[in-house]
Amino acid sequence: MTHPISTPAVTVSRTIERLVTGQATSDGAGVKLNRVLTQNLQHRLDPFLMLDAFGSDQPDDYIAGFPDHPHRGFETVTYMIAGRMLHRDSAGNEGLLQNGGVQWMTAGQGVIHSEIPQQADGVMEGFQLWLNLHSSEKMNAPWYRDFQNDQLPQFKTPSGVAVTVIAGASHDVQGAVTREITQPVYLDVHMPEGSRFEQTLPAGHNAFIYVYRGEVRIGGQAVPVQRMAILANTPQADGVVIEASADAKLILVAGKPLKEPIVQYGPFVMNTKEEIYQALADFRDGRLGEKA
Repeated sequence: MTHPISTPAVTVSRTIERLVTGQATSDGAGVKLNRVLTQNLQHRLDPFLMLDAFGSDQPDDYIAGFPDHPHRGFETVTYMIAGRMLHRDSAGNEGLLQNGGVQWMTAGQGVIHSEIPQQADGVMEGFQLWLNLHSSEKMNAPWYRDFQNDQLPQFKTPSGVAVTVIAGASHDVQGAVTREITQPVYLDVHMPEGSRFEQTLPAGHNAFIYVYRGEVRIGGQAVPVQRMAILANTPQADGVVIEASADAKLILVAGKPLKEPIVQYGPFVMNTKEEIYQALADFRDGRLGEKA
């Protein structure tokens, strides 16, 4: 845990446009989760396509995991707060995702993968974020990397806020992953009672927070636990100021919108219906996820 070189000053904070309550659902082989960023928010929160929050100490809620399934056209970012999940994919990658670790996978032109819990009891908790790819990158070769918690840049502010920088940069600390086109910022922020955290953000980038412990306030408005706050794209705002009246934990996510058509059919996200038909045909014929 390092101390940041400098503390960026936010002169005008974004405000909360609206609060969002996730939808309880299940995916994979019956894994129970809370879908926070749903399909109807994809254009508002472009380039982000989906955010699932999962968390349970009941093995029946997660034990079957996510057997082999395909993806094409976007990136998945899985952040494991607690628990152990084994990843295998058609590109030959394998990795164990565990407490505090991140798995970043670019599906690109196509990958078939599985995510299977490596525990029979205890708590499994984390997030999966889907990040869209620009049309010029959707058919790139797949890419994958695991980051254990000690490989993720972390710092603590003078007021005791502990930040893990998964993507982008915060307080002059560069994150584990950078992306030139979508410029994602992905922070895990742990705030002690009475603390304040400032994060600079370009005005044109879409941004949200999701509170998974406690409660925070932005511009005097409370964001309760298990709520997503979409941050307004106020032209004069140069970031966001978050205050914690009690101990709180949240993720802060922001990125540059692609402003391209989004056509999704299940695990395929492309720009046209024709590209979706091609993805379905490639999957049916065994071409999606085959090794080059």
